[in-house]
Amino acid sequence: MKTAFQIVLSIAIIVLGYMCYESIQRPVRFDREFNERRDKVIDRLRDIRTAQLAYRSIHREFTGSFDTLINFIANDSLALVRMEGMITDSMLEAGITDRIALEMGLITRDTLRVSVRDSLFRRKPWIVDSIRYVPYAPGTEFELGATILETASGVDVPVFEAKVHNNVFTKGLNRQEVININHRLRELERYPGLRVGSLEEANNSAGNWE
Repeated sequence: MKTAFQIVLSIAIIVLGYMCYESIQRPVRFDREFNERRDKVIDRLRDIRTAQLAYRSIHREFTGSFDTLINFIANDSLALVRMEGMITDSMLEAGITDRIALEMGLITRDTLRVSVRDSLFRRKPWIVDSIRYVPYAPGTEFELGATILETASGVDVPVFEAKVHNNVFTKGLNRQEVININHRLRELERYPGLRVGSLEEANNSAGNWE
């Protein structure tokens, strides 16, 4: 009887120890996995912002269509100015401007056309097909929109927004932990997810993680 009691007690101690260990490690694992996913989503949102800013530099507006943005990355080009020579202080003192220096052949400026893909995403050749999709959520696209806002001074400002709710890219993680994160963000009146840009204010295309 004493031996049986000791065995049961030993098992109970092991189980209790495991439960205590898990109670400590569970949130640690969640934080690690959540932050890993969050970083991947942020990286994709930064790619969207990069493409949108390049699109605006040519079209003077943003696009709310991933089809349009992907076609731009795949088929459009950006102007790249190759410069040789530079204006020195002595040249400036002599009244030699860029235009005069170009006419005199002292400097050269050549404008080249470089594909958007090669210019901005050379290290990410896959981005054309994948930029619309949320990491860790197969087949799910970011919410994308674009519009024109009128500032208080009456100036029209093009803006865009790309976002994804935390629930989308955290599938498979501890749901209660995700609920807790979303609740804290709502209490702070913040979007419970990741977002770049805004359709409500001109925020210079900032991300809400910055």
